[in-house]
Amino acid sequence: MSRDSASITLAAPAKINLSLRILGKRPDGFHELETLMVPIKLADQIEISAVPGHGVTLVCNDPDLSLGSDNLCVKAVEAFREETGISHGVAISLMKRIPHGAGLGGGSSDAAAVLKGMNEIFDRPLVAEELHQLAASLGSDVPFFLHDGAAWCRGRGEILEDATALPGRTLLLIKPPFPVPTAWAYKRYAEMKASEAGMPSQESQWLGDIEITNDLEAPVFGKYLLLPVMKEWLCQQPGVESAFMTGSGSTMVAVLKQGTSHPALTELEGEIRAEFGDTIWISVTGWE
Repeated sequence: MSRDSASITLAAPAKINLSLRILGKRPDGFHELETLMVPIKLADQIEISAVPGHGVTLVCNDPDLSLGSDNLCVKAVEAFREETGISHGVAISLMKRIPHGAGLGGGSSDAAAVLKGMNEIFDRPLVAEELHQLAASLGSDVPFFLHDGAAWCRGRGEILEDATALPGRTLLLIKPPFPVPTAWAYKRYAEMKASEAGMPSQESQWLGDIEITNDLEAPVFGKYLLLPVMKEWLCQQPGVESAFMTGSGSTMVAVLKQGTSHPALTELEGEIRAEFGDTIWISVTGWE
């Protein structure tokens, strides 16, 4: 195979945060985190090809996604080329299935897939640790997507530790027709934490011996009032074991009780649309 015909197609899975705790502010301006991140079956598909010349092109099925230098896929290509000295042309075709502004890590996963794909196409010039450092330079969640399976992520997200196996569950992802800006969510959290009122407590939910919690729920719920209503409604449904916001939102996750039948799941989806409108995005998935 000639270099100019080399290509690779990769899945870029979404993630959810079963636990997200903010431990404080770091000197570098980021927040110190402890979060349990889990890859799920919902995934984008990325084809990466080496092409003649030195340009970088990106095409995508989502018309709302920027295709320029601010896109994380393009940033990943440029970071890889700068690190390795490779100047070869690259073309990327991105099939988006993960909504953006959803707290599902789609952009970070796409960037990690590009790094992995580029390393394969160009004969693995970077070892795993170098890829990890490059991923961390692109974003806090990107290193996780170089990892296989669930992981506890600490630091600003770049320090990974394998998590124990999770009990099997079907997940329902429900995203309203609006995003939540991640930077705003963390800023609002810091403001609430510093206020006299402090942070409200959350009712405990569990998956096996894992406590489900998200420190960003309170600040996000305070502005996006549909989300706490949705969480309460989901928790009241007979087939739902627990419900929570993932990441900085706006996606809500419903963990379904074991043994939930397909008809019951279909009925629940219909009830969600009846309650919250047809503009709601819903996806049935599970752990990857």
